[in-house]
Amino acid sequence: MFYGLDWIATVPPTVRLTTDVFGKEAAPVVFGWIVAGHQLGAAFAAFGAGLLRADLGTYTLASTISGGLCLVAALVVLRIHRRGTVRTVGALVERA
Repeated sequence: MFYGLDWIATVPPTVRLTTDVFGKEAAPVVFGWIVAGHQLGAAFAAFGAGLLRADLGTYTLASTISGGLCLVAALVVLRIHRRGTVRTVGALVERA
C-alpha cells in the first residue's frame, strides 16, 4: 500500500514539470515518453541485476550501480530551469 502511494505521488509533480517545460500542447506526448522510458529502464535494470546476480552470486554490485545512477539523476534534475518562455511550433518545442 505504501509503495503504491509513494509511486502515485510522483505523477502530479512530473506532469507539472513536463507541462512547465514543454507547454500544454506537447506535455501529454512528452509525459507518455517519460512513462515509456521509465518502464524500459526498469526492465533493463531488472535484467542487468539478474545477470549480475547469476554471474557474481550477489546483488551488491547491482545495488552500488543503482545508487550511483540515482546520484547522477539527482544532479541532472538540479539542471532543470524553470525560467523563460515556451514556444511551440508545430511538433517542434523549443525554449526561448
